[in-house]
Formats: sequence, C-alpha cells, structure tokens
Amino acid sequence: MKRIFAVLVMLLTIANLAFSPAAIAADIGNGAKLFSSNCAACHAGGGNIAAKKLTLKKEALVENGKDSAEAIIAQITNGKNAMPNFKGRLKPEEIEDVAAYVLDQAEKGWPK
Repeated sequence: MKRIFAVLVMLLTIANLAFSPAAIAADIGNGAKLFSSNCAACHAGGGNIAAKKLTLKKEALVENGKDSAEAIIAQITNGKNAMPNFKGRLKPEEIEDVAAYVLDQAEKGWPK
C-alpha cells in the first residue's frame, strides 16, 4: 500500500512539473516576429539606442539582473526609464514569447 501511494505521489509530482506554466515552451518564432515589430527599432541586434550599456547581450543581461525569463517579462510588461510598458499592448503569452526570443538570441550572441 505504501509503495502504491509513493508511486502515485511521484506520478502527480512529475505531471505537475511537466505541465506547469514554466515548463510549457514559449513560441520563439512568434517572439521573433513580435520583437521585430515592437522592439527592434530600439534593440536591433540586441543593442539599445537609448542606453548603450543596457543591451540585450548576454553579458549585459547578467550584469543587470535581467538574465531570466521572469526578469525580461517584468521589464517588457512594466517598462522602465526610456522603455515603454507593453502591458495591454501585448498579451501575456506574447510577452513570454518575446522574452524567450531575447534569451535565445542572447545565448546565440545576437546576429551582427
């Protein structure tokens, strides 16, 4: 009986992790399209025309504590300084897609 209970708990834990929102992959392709139409004017190639040190390059993201999906989602949603907020302009799923795209490109080194 204990073994059956332990197996059930394990299966429920695995199912919970597998289907949690964080485990569901964002659509990087959609994120690329959204980035192109909403972000690239200021962040082309991972740069930043308003603040040269606040780029989307991996090193800058790490240095500024923006190297997680959660941090990027918060930045896109709420904006900060010269960056406008996109809450209401983009759906939460779209913001997640853009964040996934930014992290993906930062890992790849952004195109030159």
